[in-house]
Amino acid sequence: MQIGEEIKQGRFEDNQQMALINLIYTHNWLKEKLSSFLKEFDITVQQYNVLRILNGQYPNGITTGEIRNRMLDKMSDASRLVDRLERCGHVAKEKNAEDRRLVTCVITEQGREILDVIRKKDEELYGPIRERISSEEAAVLSDLLDKVRD
Repeated sequence: MQIGEEIKQGRFEDNQQMALINLIYTHNWLKEKLSSFLKEFDITVQQYNVLRILNGQYPNGITTGEIRNRMLDKMSDASRLVDRLERCGHVAKEKNAEDRRLVTCVITEQGREILDVIRKKDEELYGPIRERISSEEAAVLSDLLDKVRD
């Protein structure tokens, strides 16, 4: 469905305004889809992001400051997210050997297992999107989104 129909707006000032509104609308739509999908695993979108960041560093860990810098949602409280994931057994915190004031966060085996389960089921979420746009279209879209941020 076209963005104008979706939000019941007949006209836009120009194509750039329509694209920006479409970008915001699509972001919210995707975030809601991901949030609903992750409820089955009892984690939030932000917690999922932290787990993916830590998994990318495995077997090494990183500090909460480094996590915050890599997060998709820069407004998230990385310390609070790590604390919740630690209580669930998905993350372990260790004193940093180089700086005792810092804490190094490491994904646990349980955290890696939940990511593996999510990865195996993520076709339910991403499959319909992959069917709608080709690999070439996805590359063009990604390039355009990069251009918006430059």
